[in-house]
Amino acid sequence: MILDNIKNAGLYYCLNKRFQKAFEFLINSDLKNFDDGKYVIDSENIFANVQTLELKPKKELKWEAHRKYIDIQFIIKNNELMGVYDTNEFKKIKEDYDETKDLIFYENENNSDGSKKNYNFITLKENDFVIFYPQDVHAPMLRIENDKKETVKKVIVKIKI
Repeated sequence: MILDNIKNAGLYYCLNKRFQKAFEFLINSDLKNFDDGKYVIDSENIFANVQTLELKPKKELKWEAHRKYIDIQFIIKNNELMGVYDTNEFKKIKEDYDETKDLIFYENENNSDGSKKNYNFITLKENDFVIFYPQDVHAPMLRIENDKKETVKKVIVKIKI
């Protein structure tokens, strides 16, 4: 997982041959005026999903991961809390892998002694992005303040591995 601000995007072009094109889309597009939906950048190699979402309280988090695509999740408007953890730490599958959606869901788990796992949480603000690789289980779409209704406008750029 990588967390940063879009002003530093150029630092990450070298990590994947498709990152530069993906970040240039984020930098050069007027994303605040984009409607929700899918935007093709390079056929199925790179595409973006713009979403306006109502965020959930932390108790409703869903751990997810992908196998065929890397996510770059970029915040267009407002803030979002996300959980992140190593895929190898999850032993129980909640929903089997769906190849067409490139999506698998995992169960919340406790440590072997019964204590709660110390999951990591990050807060993304406008113009922040996070890169999730397949080894990064993540729980997106969480409220910063559990008892306050919040929305976020974001784009998820999917980059084929």
